[in-house]
Amino acid sequence: MYEQIKKEIGADPFYKDNFSNEGQQFVAWYLRRVLLLDVHATKASITDGQLDKQIDAIVVEDGDDRRVRIIQGKFSKLPSIDAAPVREILSAWERLRDLPSLQVECSGKLAERLEAMRLALEDDYEVQFELLTTSSLTPAALTDVDAFKKLMSESTELNAGFTVVDSDLIETRLSEAEQKDLPELNTSIQLDKNRYIESSEAGVRVVVAMLPVERCLKLPGIVDQKLFRRNVRQSLGLGNKVNKGIRETLTNPQKSPYLFFFHNGITALCRSFEISNDVLSLKGLAVVNGCQSLSTIYATSGKIAQKQGAQGALLFRFYEIPEIELGDSISVSTNSQSAVKPRDLRSNDKAMRQIKQRYESEVDRAYFITKRGEDRPPDKDPNRCIDSPDYAKMVISWLCQRPNSASNEKRLFDEYYKKLFSPQLDSQSMLALKLWLVEIDKNWESLAINEAVKAVRGAARFHLLFTVSQLFAHASDKSDSVPLPSATLDSLRFAGPILNQAKQCINQALQQAVMESGASGKIFSPQNWLKSGQAVNHEQLVAGTIINVLKSMEIRDGGFISSLSLPPTDFVQRWSAE
Repeated sequence: MYEQIKKEIGADPFYKDNFSNEGQQFVAWYLRRVLLLDVHATKASITDGQLDKQIDAIVVEDGDDRRVRIIQGKFSKLPSIDAAPVREILSAWERLRDLPSLQVECSGKLAERLEAMRLALEDDYEVQFELLTTSSLTPAALTDVDAFKKLMSESTELNAGFTVVDSDLIETRLSEAEQKDLPELNTSIQLDKNRYIESSEAGVRVVVAMLPVERCLKLPGIVDQKLFRRNVRQSLGLGNKVNKGIRETLTNPQKSPYLFFFHNGITALCRSFEISNDVLSLKGLAVVNGCQSLSTIYATSGKIAQKQGAQGALLFRFYEIPEIELGDSISVSTNSQSAVKPRDLRSNDKAMRQIKQRYESEVDRAYFITKRGEDRPPDKDPNRCIDSPDYAKMVISWLCQRPNSASNEKRLFDEYYKKLFSPQLDSQSMLALKLWLVEIDKNWESLAINEAVKAVRGAARFHLLFTVSQLFAHASDKSDSVPLPSATLDSLRFAGPILNQAKQCINQALQQAVMESGASGKIFSPQNWLKSGQAVNHEQLVAGTIINVLKSMEIRDGGFISSLSLPPTDFVQRWSAE
């Protein structure tokens, strides 16, 4: 892995042009190739340098993940490294428990990323520390890792997870990143005679079995989470209350034999299975309920291995279900006892289905995706395909005029859901919003947006969409109203110059915000600014100013202003999502 990464870094001038040393280039490679950040987000996330406080990168993942990754990299050709970098992670964690003091002590780049992290923590984002290395850890270092995981997961000041991303895990994650669809998992499991039954229910073949804990560790796809690809969420780490309880049971000699009675069991789906000589052969294996348990068992495997003859077993239910829709229903239903994301539970909601039906029936070759992981049919136009999260973000940015809320997917599918997914938006307006977003994505690289904003693409796209609506409103002297998206369809032929002015609005609004922040002595975070109402106010004012300047230059007939001017009947009142 070391040689491959070194070769890729040397072949791409991006790394040498933007990062001064091999350590920074290694972390940047991981952000781009494995986490799939673009070049702008990669440069914004790297904090390595003078006064970096043992923190090489901070990645704030909005949207569905809602996670802060804190990364420390060690690019080494050595087969193993000692506990020094592990202790650097601990040192970083200890400093981060006092964010205000750390922001004063650290470099400007790190201070900005810490400000973005601060806001994310206030919004209950998970924190995950990652030690990124091309080497293995010594046994002493692994002992420290286990101790620090427990310490960090039990903290009330900064509850966090800790993952060692070594050469093997880098390779696995890279392979996954390079594939749009995860390969199916096939495996065989040795069953104990008289500890399993084979039956059927409602035409579905079923195997119910008791598996020893140590055999659970041999299941493929736990460490890279491929086993849980059909689960509604991935591992929540060891800081979760339930996971702490599982860990304590596993490592307690008095409790571990009774794990079977304390646990509700694991639900797994497969495309097909066969049993021969007490060996269960599975094709297309996926666990849909039990991700937290199996991940915790794997994370505790070091302690289990230390105990000779570790005891305990889990109940497994294997269902032979090739039908995707039935499998998805089982995944949601078996996880309903804990916090499934609102987005998952809304996928079959009546309002969602009505929007899907209307859009697909009224717009040629259109498709509306309601479920996570659902693919667009090949006969549908990708430019007319709308994913439900994008739909919610477009509506709140344009109709509600609140692009700062577009990053909070939890609220979009929870408290804002009834308004955003109301039936009043016509199908042509849905199409217009999607086509504007397509134009934003198509022109993204060529738009000279400030690099700090461009690094937060997920949020910046919808601020651009909002600013486009503002340009229409000011050009039509209707700044107190919202243009119907459908009324702007003809103006899409002028998308290039319109987006260029929208970009200028955002750049000038950012400059104004930076000046105000500097005058007040505050740390300015572009990522936090895009999540604030302050950004909306700045963008509205700048859009009005730019339109007034263009009007004074009398650029009208056949020009930019005429492409934005709409009659009063094409405007509606702002939707209120609050």
